[in-house]
Amino acid sequence: MDRIQDRQWRLPVKSWCPSIEESAMGQISNLAHHPALFGHIAIMPDCHCGYGMPIGGVVASETSVIPNAVGVDIGCGMGAVETSLNRSVFDSKESIRTLLDLVKAEVPAGEGHAHKQEKQWSGFTAYLNESEKRPGWYSDAIWSLAKRNLGTLGGGNHFLELQCDESERIWLMLHSGSRNLGYKIAEHYNSLAKKKESRSDDLAYLKADSLWGLMYIRDMAFAMAYAQENRQLMMDVFKRSLLKLHRKAEFLREINIHHNFAAREKHFGKDLWVHRKGATSAKNGEMVIIPGSMGTSSYIVRGLGNPKSFMSCSHGAGRIMSRMQACRELSVDKCNRAMEDIVFDRWHKLKKRKNKGTDLYDLGESPLAYKDIDQVMVAQRDLVEPVVKLKPLGVIKG
Repeated sequence: MDRIQDRQWRLPVKSWCPSIEESAMGQISNLAHHPALFGHIAIMPDCHCGYGMPIGGVVASETSVIPNAVGVDIGCGMGAVETSLNRSVFDSKESIRTLLDLVKAEVPAGEGHAHKQEKQWSGFTAYLNESEKRPGWYSDAIWSLAKRNLGTLGGGNHFLELQCDESERIWLMLHSGSRNLGYKIAEHYNSLAKKKESRSDDLAYLKADSLWGLMYIRDMAFAMAYAQENRQLMMDVFKRSLLKLHRKAEFLREINIHHNFAAREKHFGKDLWVHRKGATSAKNGEMVIIPGSMGTSSYIVRGLGNPKSFMSCSHGAGRIMSRMQACRELSVDKCNRAMEDIVFDRWHKLKKRKNKGTDLYDLGESPLAYKDIDQVMVAQRDLVEPVVKLKPLGVIKG
């Protein structure tokens, strides 16, 4: 852990990231000047530039909540299930592809893809019953889409993966969040924060005990519960699909966690709103999932409860290239080699925008666009203890 201090900053920065890109450092500087933040800024080893605040950042406030310190995909997180099956049951790429195709038949994947019929969930009814007045982000169209998005895989870096550990045991893993619902909630309250606090930058905040702050906290919690249910429904499909092929499969343990959220926690003797944006809670003994890229290892770890990071750790490997930079600079051949024997849908050309064609392939999720996950794990050895190392066998990307 490095302590970064600039005499002009209001708060010091504690960083587990060996090399911070210039754009992310500019955002860190903004955080270090922020009037509502407490103690210090904590930067995880997967840090890279985000919107308003770096991905892989952790901040705390005694009195306020900052919508953009949580992000637009509220409640985004990970799910993992350990099974009783041995790697040998998937003895060919075709057997892996069969499982992935069964899952894809039930789980719409990517931006703009949703179920045709609305899904029912008790959380929808409970939210409407508790809310006397509909919030500003709410509309019938948004609500209907939220119902159709439940049990679907988001785009970008979201995924479903078949994996095996070092003892050759099969695991199921996924990464997804609150879809359009979380985006609409975050957008609405960030806009409100700018108006109510007369702060026009991307780190506008709301007093946690104000009407708007309380409404954001309520709606953030709703989006988190929605994201958790979304992951659970997809994992249920994954498990059912596996059982169709291997009826004797048993599911031994399951983890379902968030890495975009704010929570009321006690640190340094104070009750604080701890914001984790692309960072994961890693309290002492807490089980955590840290994925790599679609072609590299992932880890199940146990938190060490390090107070210097507000008991947090990285949420993944972290990018070294933006998506468009990867599309421009990487080659399909190199990206294919990076995937080795992993089963995945091949790279597609970027979608046309504004009626303009493109010869670029969408390589934004290539392993070559990400940091080395093993180096990331070394950098945070005082934050988490590795328990299981996993490698991907087959991948579905959103």
